[in-house]
Amino acid sequence: MLVTFKLLRFDPDKDDKSHWETYQVELEPTDRVLDGLEAIKGRLDGTLGYRRSCAHGVCGSDAMLINGRNHLACKTLVKNVKQPITIEPMRGFKVLKDFIVDMDGFFQKYRHVQPYLIEKSPRPEKERLQSPEQRERFDDTTKCILCGACTTSCPSFWANPAYIGPAAIVQAHRFIFDSRDEGKEERLSVLNTNEGVWRCRTIFNCVEACPRGINVTRAIGEVKQAILKGKV
Repeated sequence: MLVTFKLLRFDPDKDDKSHWETYQVELEPTDRVLDGLEAIKGRLDGTLGYRRSCAHGVCGSDAMLINGRNHLACKTLVKNVKQPITIEPMRGFKVLKDFIVDMDGFFQKYRHVQPYLIEKSPRPEKERLQSPEQRERFDDTTKCILCGACTTSCPSFWANPAYIGPAAIVQAHRFIFDSRDEGKEERLSVLNTNEGVWRCRTIFNCVEACPRGINVTRAIGEVKQAILKGKV
């Protein structure tokens, strides 16, 4: 089938502003949007810029705006999206080239919540045991692949880029509710600010945008409750 793509292009070396370009390529209905981009880059225009890596929905590198909504290009089938397939870079990040955006600030916020196990008590001789119920408590938020789809779908982030964003809160949640972790107070302090969890307006865009099906809004609500109650 002949598939039409309408791409919002931007090359800082030659463009003053973004502009639309249209391409047509032959694809199978079961091909993915990423396959279409690969075909355009390989056959029609080698200057096209985008990120991709695993192509299996695990690395999160090919998140972009497809027909007005955040998706992973490698998980979106051509047959499931209306033509022309419009593709834009994620909103709220500086565009470096075409669909490649500057994610330095995004990852800085990720690092700010200390996304790793913190130990304060003496390390046990063997592993720190955890029950299935304790593991299930934070299972949902372990699925995050840091694609940025949730954060860049959030109007609160568009309005205030200083907002730490849903992705960082999800990463904090994963450790705040981990029974083995001893750094909960530090993370809750980071998130208990105007640019932390309280910036969330419970719009649910993040839930819809998440390619991993994480209930992001619920996780943010649980962090809010942990701050208010002073315990997890």
